[in-house]
Amino acid sequence: MVGIAASLEDRRLLVLGAGPAQLGLLRAARKHGLYVIACDRDAQAIGFEFADRRAVVSTEDEPAVAQLAKAERVEGVISPGSDWPVAVAARVAAQLGLPHPLPAEVAARCVSKQRQRERFDEAGVPQPRWTIVAEPGEGLPVPSVVKPPDRQGQKGLTFVEKRSALFDAVELAVSESRGGTALLEEYIDGPEVTVNAFSVDGAFHPLTVTDRLTAESPAFGVALAHAWPSKHDVDGAIEVARQAAQALGVGNGPTYTQVRLSPDGPKVMELAGRLGGGHDAEVCEAAVGIDLNALAIRAALGEPVEVPDAQPGGGACVRFLVPREGLLSSVAGVEQARGVEGVLDARVYRRPGWRFGPFHRGADRAGYVLARGDSRDDALARADKAAELIRLETTHAEALVES
Repeated sequence: MVGIAASLEDRRLLVLGAGPAQLGLLRAARKHGLYVIACDRDAQAIGFEFADRRAVVSTEDEPAVAQLAKAERVEGVISPGSDWPVAVAARVAAQLGLPHPLPAEVAARCVSKQRQRERFDEAGVPQPRWTIVAEPGEGLPVPSVVKPPDRQGQKGLTFVEKRSALFDAVELAVSESRGGTALLEEYIDGPEVTVNAFSVDGAFHPLTVTDRLTAESPAFGVALAHAWPSKHDVDGAIEVARQAAQALGVGNGPTYTQVRLSPDGPKVMELAGRLGGGHDAEVCEAAVGIDLNALAIRAALGEPVEVPDAQPGGGACVRFLVPREGLLSSVAGVEQARGVEGVLDARVYRRPGWRFGPFHRGADRAGYVLARGDSRDDALARADKAAELIRLETTHAEALVES
């Protein structure tokens, strides 16, 4: 299993984000002896426990991030699991003369769904038909997926099945967009897979292709599990993911590419120039023995990276916990879940006192179970068994008022 050389111990790394999407890399950095500075606007962010220094700073506040990086004399900046800060990290690294796997202009393309779509069209990368609008109009396709072109995590996203719902969907996406526009994409039917890969000097190394098991509306597109190995033929998905990385100019570092396997062939839904935010790196390590978090850290510090040969075996998955709406009053059963055969980790993201709203986005998930098994389905069964042991007690506001 590849790790980080001892010579990198005590190197100073700034991690943008300390939430669930950054948890795996923060734990890996602590495990391998780095000095970690983490920033997040949430003072209660779960990943802060793995940081040597904590900064309550928004990952999107670029001047504050640059000031923090300079003051802490960091040797690398990384944004694992979160899109927009990928460009912030690249620009701050360039400003301070620090290494970064993505040039600033490439990172800027990766965080804009519109610029991605334009590049994919130019390069002939298979993708859905799409258009950018500022307001609803005649002739727009239905069914379609409407989203802001510069947000992630299902923020402002709507799956539109009826034309009568189009106006509200576009209005929502525009309101959530940084640029005041909405991206309308043709709805592509078919299973969805995620290609997790790492590029070194232009060579694209696919590591895992996982089945993305998703929720129905209103949580359209939210992953409930990532399962490996995929039960589909994934050669085409790997090829279009490679084409997408090449079209965007990603020559180094991790990529996370969502691909729909349509009847007309695989189509790229989007690419992120980072690690997957759903514990994809940990699934990779469980599935094929490659420490993807370690590779990303080395790249962020400007160290040479060599992708080792995969050692696949059995199956692996991450299963997410879906909470009931209400105020979290207690958590139980996590240790029992960790004791289930094949379970590598289980965790609840929130502490008592957190209020869960309606389940609409990835950020609404309550925790996860990471499991390995003799097969894909065996790993999922073990994760499900563990998840059933975790009890999240919630109380509705109405009940509190009555009491």
